[in-house]
Amino acid sequence: MVHEWKRDRQGNPKRRKQIGPRHPRFHLLLPTARRSFDRVDLKLLKQAAIFQDLDEGEAARVAEVCREHEFAVGQHVFKEGEPGNRLFIISQGEVRISRTIPGSGEEALAVLKPGACFGEMAIFDRSERSTDAIANTSCTLITISRSDFELLLDFNRDIAYKVLWSVVRLLSARLRVTNDNLRSFLAMSMF
Repeated sequence: MVHEWKRDRQGNPKRRKQIGPRHPRFHLLLPTARRSFDRVDLKLLKQAAIFQDLDEGEAARVAEVCREHEFAVGQHVFKEGEPGNRLFIISQGEVRISRTIPGSGEEALAVLKPGACFGEMAIFDRSERSTDAIANTSCTLITISRSDFELLLDFNRDIAYKVLWSVVRLLSARLRVTNDNLRSFLAMSMF
């Protein structure tokens, strides 16, 4: 038997219950557990910015909690304001990230290609979605739920360390771009 952990209201891990080998998450708790995951391409998984520093074994551990979902053209992956409970990696197709502007309609912010990761910030800060994600073409997405992701990081400290450093670099790069855009906007508004 192994203990499964969850987080209390303050975010501290606490033991929830004992689980055995027949429990669907048992393999996540054992460091030597092996499982077949034919459907998730490890190279594609490592293309995602937050998983790029993982070695093959660590990427395989992440692949164990991944699921594939297919979306038709125009179908919403998620909508602005929905709770952010999973992250996505594009396996095939394209996803449009957009925002609805009152009086103007939809404004596309980005079109993401295979290997791109999105929705990851809501996993960390437990916030609502700030944009819409819409299938620009028919697409296949790899998803990881927040609960599986947290469990994976709680029981695999090396993976957690590498993923969190990747997130720090990603946020720093995004902040730098935002600062540059703001500087350009302010410079243009002076004329």
